[in-house]
Amino acid sequence: MSGLGVQNGTRNEWSLEEKFRSIAEAGYDGINGMLPEGKEAEQWHRLLDQYNLSYSVNAYPKTVEELDDFLCKAKSFGRVDFVNVQVMRPFLVGDQAVKLLADMAELSRSAGIPAYIETHRGTITQDLLRTVEYAHHLPGIELTIDFSHYVVAGEMRTVSDEAEELLQTLLSRTKSIHARVSNGEQVQIHIPMLASMDGEGATEIELEHSMLKHFQRWWLAGMRSWRQGAKEDEVMPFICELGPPPYAITVRDTDGVECEVSDRWTQALLFARIARSLWEQV
Repeated sequence: MSGLGVQNGTRNEWSLEEKFRSIAEAGYDGINGMLPEGKEAEQWHRLLDQYNLSYSVNAYPKTVEELDDFLCKAKSFGRVDFVNVQVMRPFLVGDQAVKLLADMAELSRSAGIPAYIETHRGTITQDLLRTVEYAHHLPGIELTIDFSHYVVAGEMRTVSDEAEELLQTLLSRTKSIHARVSNGEQVQIHIPMLASMDGEGATEIELEHSMLKHFQRWWLAGMRSWRQGAKEDEVMPFICELGPPPYAITVRDTDGVECEVSDRWTQALLFARIARSLWEQV
């Protein structure tokens, strides 16, 4: 939601309450964001209640101690459903990495707050092969799946059988999904939407991008895997996670102003619609 919104014909960012209202009116069930503190925490509590939205937060620990401190703050905030964790140790490998992930999982269980490890570049899971090894050593590892990172890191303009087998190994550990599409060169691309007319004259939307079919297939497989092991009161978090620049691709207009080539809000609504359609097939 960062940087979104137009007011009075000028490019001004929506206020926090405008963001909440837009999210709720669009039919989203919750928000994933940063853990607010102080007076901002009071405002978040009020708005979450007002718009009846669930809440999850992101953490960026390097150590078990840092995650412990964060989980304590999350429990103090009081309404965090789960924590999405990017473990900021990209050069930690082997047994040390496995032990760190195992200790973080145990800490999460003890704290009573689910903590899902995100598949993300620049973190302990930045390498697909490494992360698959973690999954073999830690069968119970709980992952937030964001394959855009592996597609761009592996320059997967097509998906080989070898890559597919590795990715499927991780999909069986799906606890949450972050939705963005990579084309193997950029981590977050625009999905073109082409309008067409059906027999009754109503407009339908056709989606065009060769990699989208793969991401839809992976998202569906992750949903189905999650459903098989889900408890009665669990939910499947599907987060339309389209980042602002530098994630979003930009160009400069005739006035030299940097502009995003894609409308992130419209694209997020598209991903939400795709997710709901896929969930009907689970």
